[in-house]
Amino acid sequence: MNTLRNSVQLIGNLGNDPEIIKLESGKILAKFSIATNESYKDHSGNLVKDTQWHNVIAWGKTAEIVEKYLTKGKEVAIQGKLSTRSYLDKEGVKRYTTEINCNELLLLGKAN
Repeated sequence: MNTLRNSVQLIGNLGNDPEIIKLESGKILAKFSIATNESYKDHSGNLVKDTQWHNVIAWGKTAEIVEKYLTKGKEVAIQGKLSTRSYLDKEGVKRYTTEINCNELLLLGKAN
């Protein structure tokens, strides 16, 4: 059961092309967001579509795969863990962000 602790699996579409950052240490970081969509009927019977956006980061070999194969609109399945961090914005206000640290991904949909 320990493998279920802090484990996230999502299928969604990329909102933009990934941002690739190559650090001085030689490490590579990929940042991207994916949208997950859900449809349901409200109490009046109207169809409601809900889109949730998720920030994703990937390191190393996973980031290299992201750089090579992922572009805006591509459908992807990801697996990773949630990570929350804080930072100071331009006005010096402390902000928090939660992102998925992706350690596995699967390309879905049609190959181009």
